[in-house]
Amino acid sequence: MMVAVFLGEDLLAWLVLAIGGAMAFGNAMALIRPPEQQHHEDDLAAAPKARSITFIVVGSIATVWALASLLSS
Repeated sequence: MMVAVFLGEDLLAWLVLAIGGAMAFGNAMALIRPPEQQHHEDDLAAAPKARSITFIVVGSIATVWALASLLSS
């Protein structure tokens, strides 16, 4: 008897794709277009470059892994 899995057998790959893509895209946009004004006095004027680039690389690796996993199955 086959048990139905919520959102299919590739749930982990879909979640990694979503989180990795959001991590890479969000940090890239923070570097490209920082906020025009600060909402609070303790907000940064721009995103830290080293941290943002690290998150872009990690998110991109996760996205590529998830896409490869989804396309190979």
